[in-house]
Amino acid sequence: MSACDSDVSLATRARRILETAPETALPMTYQQLAEALGLQPPRTIQRVAQALETLMREDAARGRPFIATLVISRREPRPAQGFFDLAVELGRFPSDPAQQINAYHTEYHRALRAR
Repeated sequence: MSACDSDVSLATRARRILETAPETALPMTYQQLAEALGLQPPRTIQRVAQALETLMREDAARGRPFIATLVISRREPRPAQGFFDLAVELGRFPSDPAQQINAYHTEYHRALRAR
């Protein structure tokens, strides 16, 4: 299996976990998702982030809410900055950082409803 194939497989597994997790378990942290995926160091969080970026690109291409909104940093109750950067790049979030948190909350609720 190539690295690209394993990235897609990891993203598919991550989507399944996020779609089936009880709402009371959401949002989950990057570390919780890594554990649910059974990932072992090194680079567990980086691999989770890459899988979530794959999901964001898929969701943007299909006009779906970003399921990646359901994963947050343990330090702050929102995704890491890379999520916001990609959301802007994909044309789904405003480029003004002051407006991005509101966009995130809206997208989070859309993703919950769409699961």
